[in-house]
Amino acid sequence: MSTVPPDLARLRSSIDNIDAALVHLLAERFKCTQAVGELKAAAGLPAADPGREETQVARLKALADESGLDPRFAEAFLNFIIAEVIHHHEHIAGRSGGE
Repeated sequence: MSTVPPDLARLRSSIDNIDAALVHLLAERFKCTQAVGELKAAAGLPAADPGREETQVARLKALADESGLDPRFAEAFLNFIIAEVIHHHEHIAGRSGGE
């Protein structure tokens, strides 16, 4: 059985904590977007909002750049989330008889 160096164990523990925080943050974000989907469906608004999405991508890319994170990665990550949100909104709209 190999012994994990203390520095490695410490870093892995930090990574585990950050991963847990990310999951909790994503869950909270999806609770908010679920409510947005309900409001959009009730108002007969489309599931996607390209202008808002474009603004968010630009904002997140700038934040990523400021934070030393590859802006292309941030864009890809946000685009993945946006696609999932739109899918949820389409499902909500279909349930409520909206678009």
